[in-house]
Parts: sequence; C-alpha cells; structure tokens
Amino acid sequence: MFCITCKNISFQIICKNCQENLLTPSFHKREIAPNFFNYSFYSLSEIEELLNSKYYFHGDKIFNILAMLSFNKFGKNFKFDEVITAIPIDDHTRHEFSHTAILTKHLKSKFINVNYNQLKAQNIVKYAGKSLEFRQNNKRDFKVTNITNKTTILCDDLITTGATILEAKQVLEKNENRVLFSLTLADAKL
Repeated sequence: MFCITCKNISFQIICKNCQENLLTPSFHKREIAPNFFNYSFYSLSEIEELLNSKYYFHGDKIFNILAMLSFNKFGKNFKFDEVITAIPIDDHTRHEFSHTAILTKHLKSKFINVNYNQLKAQNIVKYAGKSLEFRQNNKRDFKVTNITNKTTILCDDLITTGATILEAKQVLEKNENRVLFSLTLADAKL
C-alpha cells in the first residue's frame, strides 16, 4: 500500500511519518455565538483533501487516523466535574460509514460517553460551497431522539459558518440538554 499524502510505501493509508510531520493538530477556538465556542484541530486548507475522503470507500480509514491524532488525544486530556455526552451531528451512513460517528467514537474516555443516532437531519441538503443565506434558508431540521437532561458536546468534521452547529445546539437545548461546546476536525475560516 502507498501513503496517500507522500506516496511512499506504507502499512497504513497515511504513513507514520506523515501522521507525525504533516498532521500534527493544533488547537483553535472560535466563538460562533455569544459565549459558545467551537474548537478545531486543523485549518480546512491543511486537510481538505483528507476530509473529502468521506465520499469514498477508504474514508473510514482516513477519518480513524485523523480522529486518533486529534479527538482521541482531546478525550484523554479532557476533565470535567461530571460525565458528559458526546453527540455526532447527523451520524448517517450514506457512504457505508459515518464520519461523524468515527470522530465521536474516539472521544470516549473517563469523562466522556458517546451517544450515537440521537441527532439526525430530516432535510438532507448539501451545504458545500453554499452561502450563509442559503444555509439559513435551508435548515437541516434536526430531530433529537432519547436524549434529555444531559450535558453534551457536539461533534462534526468541519465548521464553515457555524449554522449547522448552532441549529443542532438549539434543538438539543429545546430538549432540556446543555451544550458545552462543539468540536470539529477543521475550521474553514482559519
């Protein structure tokens, strides 16, 4: 097998050298609503090609590597005064796997439980390349199932305008949940 980033022979789809030298995460913070923050590990320009792998059969392998380098380390270092629930945003399996479920799975730790299939979009609209106005006029129409009175973290692969995350937050809060922050692999505004 060859590393998809450097094209050298590798036992993994992204070689250890590229993981250590090209994919070292850095922590970024963006306020997307008053006193509500999104934290991300990469700028979109650093990993855009890798994020697009979610549309291909090998994407699960790439997302697992990215999640191990970022979400897993975050989960191991996160401490809180109660156990919180990490929720993937719209963890559908339209491409044979759910990239948001993979990311969220790697957060599981002493202080973080993971709860799948709780926040599903009823409107399957594609936001890629669309304006904020388009996103605001074509909401995802999230449905929450079986989750109330929890302290939560929202998880997604990318934040652009923040509209999806804020819509998900609002729906969870209507169901008596508290959303601490959101966590994404990449931020398009960095």
